[in-house]
Amino acid sequence: MRTSGEPGMTILYEDNHLLGIEKPVNVPTQEDASGDPDLLNLLKADIKERYGKPGNVYLGLVHRLDRPVGGAMIFAKTSKAASRLSDAVRTRGFEKGYVAVVRGIPAQASGTLTDTLLKDEKTNTVRVVKKGTPGGRDAKLDYRVLGTSVQDNLSLVQIRLHTGRSHQIRVQFSHLGCPLYGDQKYGAALNKPGEQIALWSLYVGFPHPVSKEMIDLVSLPPRLYPWNLWEDRLYRGVGEACKSGGMAGEM
Repeated sequence: MRTSGEPGMTILYEDNHLLGIEKPVNVPTQEDASGDPDLLNLLKADIKERYGKPGNVYLGLVHRLDRPVGGAMIFAKTSKAASRLSDAVRTRGFEKGYVAVVRGIPAQASGTLTDTLLKDEKTNTVRVVKKGTPGGRDAKLDYRVLGTSVQDNLSLVQIRLHTGRSHQIRVQFSHLGCPLYGDQKYGAALNKPGEQIALWSLYVGFPHPVSKEMIDLVSLPPRLYPWNLWEDRLYRGVGEACKSGGMAGEM
């Protein structure tokens, strides 16, 4: 099912408490300085139209994706659901799995990246700093290389976050020497203007805020370059691994 209006979005899950969608790329999650249509308000308008709701529509923002990033997202349709999902995020009961295409081939096929990140609010950029730097926040993620293209000098990696810092994946892989394909902010030396950043929210999993049933949302990246260097079945396998709480290849 798709939402009404433009841009139309694929609905991954919906009930009286939750709305799970596939976020389109280059749409801000919430209103920002650009003034461009944002996901939160687009979805509120869609709910209002589809259900003929009068007055203001409630929709709670539980997590965020950077503007150029697409994929699975969940929103809360009630304040109670928003509160319980926010608790799940804080207590790490909210799982997020990503895939990304990075420049080069990481020296290790799998590993854990642990860094301290410092955000510059004025420039909206993040950099790796020494541990103990005032304002620095610890960032940790696990990754596994799923495939490589020697000809294109690109690697497909699966990522599982332990922390949710701003621009975390982009900064940590740039620091590793393998910036994300298309990332102009943290990989300008290797990427060309106009390339779409290759980072995708493939999986979101959490206990339903009311029934406690496990909800698994899976969104596959588009069949466009560089994603189409690898087959859909590989991405589906990653989604299944995420449902089991693991990384692809660990099952």
